[in-house]
Formats: sequence, C-alpha cells, structure tokens
Amino acid sequence: MTLRLLCFAAVFSLATAVHAEDAFVPLFDGKTLEGWEQHSGTAEYRVQDGAIVGQTVPNTGNSFLCTAKKYSNFILEVEFKVDPSMNSGIQFRSNYYTEETEVEINGKKKKFPADRVHGYQFEIDPSPRAYTGGVYDEGRRGWLFDLKDNEAARKAFKQGEWNQARIECRGGSIKTFINGVPAADFTDDLTKEGVIALQVHGIGKKTEAVGKEVMWKNIRIQELK
Repeated sequence: MTLRLLCFAAVFSLATAVHAEDAFVPLFDGKTLEGWEQHSGTAEYRVQDGAIVGQTVPNTGNSFLCTAKKYSNFILEVEFKVDPSMNSGIQFRSNYYTEETEVEINGKKKKFPADRVHGYQFEIDPSPRAYTGGVYDEGRRGWLFDLKDNEAARKAFKQGEWNQARIECRGGSIKTFINGVPAADFTDDLTKEGVIALQVHGIGKKTEAVGKEVMWKNIRIQELK
C-alpha cells in the first residue's frame, strides 16, 4: 500500500508540474506586435527574427511598448539581449494616465504627464555597476531593490548574449531572477496591477547613441490566482 501511495504521489507531482508549465501563455507571437501598444516616447520597435527589437532615436524620453492587458499576480519570463552601451528594462504592474494627473505617494504629491509610463521595472543594466535584475520604480520612487549586496546576481548577467529574466508577483511579494539566479526579493504594495512593458531608454541629443538596440523574445506569462 505504501509503495502504491508513493507511486501515485510521484505521478501526481509530475502531472502537476507539467500542468503548471502548460499554464504559461505567450505574450508575443514572434511575428507581429499584436496585443502591444507604444506609450511615452518615440523609440522604434519592430519584429525581426522572432524577437521584438527596440531602437534608440534622438530627442525623446523613455519609450515603452506595453501590453494592452493588465496583470496582477503572475510569473513572467522574458529572454533579452542588449547593446553594452544601453540601459533598458522590463516594466511590470506599470500604468499611465490619459491626462495629466497628480497623485500622492508616501505623503508627497507627484504630477504625471499624460501617457507617462510609471511603475516597477526589472532593470537591464549592462554597465560595470551590473544591476540587471534589480527593481527600479520608474517615474516614481527610484530604486526599491538594487544589487549592491547581491554579488551572485551581479555576476549572472551575460554581456552580449541572450539572458533570461524571471519576475514573480504574488500579492505584495516581488521576486526577480537573472538566468536562474535570485536577484531582488522584497515586499511592496503600492501597485497591485498594471501592464507589462519593454523599455527603450531615452538618449536625449547624444548622436553617438542613436540606433542602439535591445531585443526581447520568448515572452510568456503564467497568471496566478
């Protein structure tokens, strides 16, 4: 009887794991930008070789290619590759207003221009600082969890190669991973729902930075109850 129960438990565990894997759904079809919409800046986005490619342009602020749908509790996985001279990010639980709006954050009033994307960001940082996988609050409070005390995560990023980002949001719990290595792990409940977005950082008038690219592929999400 004990052996039968153990066998059943093993089969059930495997079936559960397979079902969980099947629960992931793609956010990008590999061919078009269907289901995505651009906000804030005017960087260029296109599809090439099964990846979304974001390219810098001059005289614009940060640009974001956003999902049309909002997400609350989820596991998000994305593969990305970035030019070593760029700074980029993956937004999650992020939002924007259709008109200029003033809100209070931590006792301070802050005014958001219309269409300005703001919220949690999985940092993509190929600089020597190596904070890829840290969480930055774009347009609001700044760093929520940097990687100055997480050397393993700082070393996990692969310069000039494809890397995998993983973001887990469950209630107020936010966890990130870079190539399977734990990066950020903290609790914050300022925003419980928002879009997923791909950032191309503004370069101002730096002509030498025009045309730099960041790429994302195999974008998939598992929504959690």
